[in-house]
Amino acid sequence: MATARDLAGNLACALDPVKFALSQLGFEPDPWQQQAMRTTSRRILLNCCRQSGKSTTTAIIALHRAIFRPGSVILLVSPSLRQSGELFKKVTGFMKALDQRPKLDEDNKLSITTANGSRVVSLPSSPETIRGFSAVDLLIEDEASFCQDALYRSIRPMLAVSNGQLILMSTPYGKVGHFYEEWSDGGIGWERIKVTALDCPRITPEFLEGERNSLGSLWFNQEYMGIFAERVDSVFSHETAMAAISDDVEPLF
Repeated sequence: MATARDLAGNLACALDPVKFALSQLGFEPDPWQQQAMRTTSRRILLNCCRQSGKSTTTAIIALHRAIFRPGSVILLVSPSLRQSGELFKKVTGFMKALDQRPKLDEDNKLSITTANGSRVVSLPSSPETIRGFSAVDLLIEDEASFCQDALYRSIRPMLAVSNGQLILMSTPYGKVGHFYEEWSDGGIGWERIKVTALDCPRITPEFLEGERNSLGSLWFNQEYMGIFAERVDSVFSHETAMAAISDDVEPLF
């Protein structure tokens, strides 16, 4: 029989994903991870350097939602099914680490359904095949800089009725695409969290110096400093292209 202390601990975990990560998973989040886990914002952008822990963070958020909010629909989308599957494995890996694992009604390589009615589903970047989902409570787009813009436009309506949470996470990849646009001049309501390699205590200065020398400033700034740089294959800079656009010119057709 659960004691009063057990019930209090479960309630604390239900109310605070950071408490859940610490006490149930043995994971101590970095300050930015705590911010991402605790935010009540419905729209979140995570501009994170490589190996900063963004996938771990969102996997914990997804698992917490599935356990403590019965009936939740949680979608994980990425440029490929393999990448979505890797994020899904992090979710199930954390679930297996729990002392009291939730009972599952469905368990396969692509999705799980818990006994409380929550679903976690991993999907590829295919606008044509994911339109069947609706009333989504949490939607995580991994490697958003590399996902099709058509996918982004297809998934947003899934949150209309549920007023679900949308998380876009990625390293930058040029000044193009929906991740760059939402980060730089997107609509209101976004909470933007930027994490550079300098914010990650597990990445040493010595490693970063070697990466800077090997990759060059453009790739280093993009991969480790969260800077949106011009694509190496761009003929014109983003600023030049934007400056050429005028509302005064009448469309040809």
